Amino acid sequence: MTDKKIIAIDLDGTTLYSDGVTISDYTKQIFKSVQNQGHHIIIATGRPYRMALQIYQDLELDTPMINFNGAMISIPGQHWPHALSKHVDKAMVFELIKEEERFELDFLAAEFRRKFFINAFDKANPQIFGIDSFEAYHQMRMDKLDDDPNAILLQTRITDKLLLASQINDHFDNQVNISAWGGQNGILEIVPKGISKASALAHYLDVTGQDVSNLIAFGDEHNDVEMLGFAGTGYAMKNASDVLLAHADHQIAYTNDEDGVAKTLEKLFL
Repeated sequence: MTDKKIIAIDLDGTTLYSDGVTISDYTKQIFKSVQNQGHHIIIATGRPYRMALQIYQDLELDTPMINFNGAMISIPGQHWPHALSKHVDKAMVFELIKEEERFELDFLAAEFRRKFFINAFDKANPQIFGIDSFEAYHQMRMDKLDDDPNAILLQTRITDKLLLASQINDHFDNQVNISAWGGQNGILEIVPKGISKASALAHYLDVTGQDVSNLIAFGDEHNDVEMLGFAGTGYAMKNASDVLLAHADHQIAYTNDEDGVAKTLEKLFL
């Protein structure tokens, strides 16, 4: 492969080790070598901006970063004229609180670029939000929610997350896009209709005049389905969910804990 590529990388379960924090020195070295050849690496994650920024900086990227499963695309530290920030109606937050029992919700949270509000501390792991413990100002109150959030995050006790996602979508007359992640935790993330990692990447390709055939994507979960299906070449991790495999061009032989993305990029480009 000699053409310059756009390489979209998911974080959790893909680039990061399973502790959700670690990126090996080997991966950093391979990424830097790939970028030095003129290829562009773009983070495409369900994580909010605040929880991906340090990773972006550690990888020494200067490309756009996609957050909230596509609801935000920006270049950290720059005024990029093509930046986008999409939002869901805050009324959906209060509607979901009313339907907590029906959807068997442990908690729900309204997510913004640099902050979040959550309705129940006792059933949520604060590490999901990138912190060690919740503080009083994280408590959701109607008067705090004065802006529309980029995403709504919720945890459900229902085993079939995809069925529940469909039921919630029906409840809101198909005005949202819902992705599942988090393995057995049962995490769902709600973003505006038509928004996905793929839609953000399509925006980037459009404003930069690049062809989708030069887009490579790596992922592991349901929230990577559209991205891998959209990319010229989509790679699913060895540890990928069965749902994702049908949308991938290839399944690589290594997990996230085995530096699967870096090993594949080394084979392709170095």
